[in-house]
Amino acid sequence: MGLLNLLLGNKENNIKDFKARGAMIIDVRTPSEYKQGAIKGSRNIPLQVIESKIEEIKKLNKPVITCCASGMRSASAASILKKHSIESINGGGWIALKTKL
Repeated sequence: MGLLNLLLGNKENNIKDFKARGAMIIDVRTPSEYKQGAIKGSRNIPLQVIESKIEEIKKLNKPVITCCASGMRSASAASILKKHSIESINGGGWIALKTKL
């Protein structure tokens, strides 16, 4: 086990655990970015509006995997969701996440 895995946990295993529990994938890129390619079944909720969608997301009662282009915006989104007591994980860039699902 690598040092980063020891310190941060194994992200791939966490993603698989979330997916096994029926996690919803939220892609936080802009609508135009999302239209250029996305994970099948994901929902596009741009980072700029995610805070206004908290109640809608809570009603789904599912864990959330966030993704974007590189992992920066999805990290912010996961942090916002956690702040509102929504179980979430940063899946990173959508292309890399797609290979882990």
